[in-house]
Amino acid sequence: MRFIAVLVALTFGWSQGAWAFCGFYVASAGPTPFNDASKVVLARQGQRTTITMSSDVSGAPKDFALVIPVPTVVERNQVRVVQSATVEHLDQYSVPRLVEYHDADPCAPPLRPMMLRAVPAPTAPAMPRTRDLGVRVEAEYSVGEYDIQVLSAQDSSGLVTYLNSRHYRIPDGAGPVIGSYLRQGMHFFVAKVNLARVSTGGTTFLRPIQVDYSSPKFMLPIRLGTVNARGPQDMIVLALTERGRVETTNYPTRRMPTGTAIPVYVKDGFNDFYRAVFDRQVQDADGQATFLEYAWDMGACDPCSAPPLANDELRELGANWVQAGRYVAQPVFLTRLHVRYDRAHFPEDLALQETGDRESYQARYVMTHAWTGAAACEAGRRYTASLPNRYRQEARNVVELTNWSYDDVKRRMDAMGAQVP
Repeated sequence: MRFIAVLVALTFGWSQGAWAFCGFYVASAGPTPFNDASKVVLARQGQRTTITMSSDVSGAPKDFALVIPVPTVVERNQVRVVQSATVEHLDQYSVPRLVEYHDADPCAPPLRPMMLRAVPAPTAPAMPRTRDLGVRVEAEYSVGEYDIQVLSAQDSSGLVTYLNSRHYRIPDGAGPVIGSYLRQGMHFFVAKVNLARVSTGGTTFLRPIQVDYSSPKFMLPIRLGTVNARGPQDMIVLALTERGRVETTNYPTRRMPTGTAIPVYVKDGFNDFYRAVFDRQVQDADGQATFLEYAWDMGACDPCSAPPLANDELRELGANWVQAGRYVAQPVFLTRLHVRYDRAHFPEDLALQETGDRESYQARYVMTHAWTGAAACEAGRRYTASLPNRYRQEARNVVELTNWSYDDVKRRMDAMGAQVP
């Protein structure tokens, strides 16, 4: 089998749902497998980009390949496989979170509310010769369970014919998109996987594959990800940089709402709540924005939903400017971007830039348990009298963030003992 040139992947912070991939999958047997979940880590220093792709595949084809455009020929020493746990650690460290507080006894001397915990959001015929098709094999090698070819081509029809002749089923509509990348002088990276090495079938999480290259282009190709998509795709981009926050330059980058007080009942359904919040933000942006969910210096967070990454983990993900060894605070800034895209709303790949902005930000939502003990003093009586208005505001906050029914929110709060007037 022969293959092609690559770039990106990622999953959202919880286990359910269908998410996104920057390239597409091609299969040599059975139906074309869809990419149900993916996440990508980008480490950028100067003109050097290291991209780590983690994804799952639904279906059990005999074998398949990842197809992604890259700006340069990628050699064997630029490709690695990394530990899935490292990518998951970075994901959980930056995931949107629920912060939980308990009100103090209103009759006791004033105390600062105690933060108890941060709750993270809970995977044949004879084959034509390569040169006759205008296809050139620029590099060929194996890394772990991946067999890799980097290809260039004169036109998309030759490249599509080449893949089809090797029994890959190319998704309808891929030709024009491939052609647009070829006109930009880009190559294609095909990473072929033998599923017998990683799973017996069903949904499979492959070991993340990592590619690094030097290019003035800081971008993420997402258009191929729409070729075999079953609808809008969600992608999480986790960017590690030296100077500051990463943003998109050809689409608006919006901040997710944060710091909002929400009812206690949301705790058991926080994933559903946050999905609804994100859906509302996408709708308000007419589906044409990327969303900032986290931006902070690595090694500090308030609150932390997972321990900070050790230096060796950061280096594994491409942040080679940090010192090797045990964890010490290092100049690594983490940006988490969430994008939901389709052909209609994202006709261009994501163009990225590193800014000098080091302002700390995270998407976090605040849940406060009311005091349930005796409150016989004057301050306690004022506190008890203030709760209905607080509950009313929490209900309104949820409705504003999610567009859920006020009556339904009120009913759920009432059932938890938070009576909304």
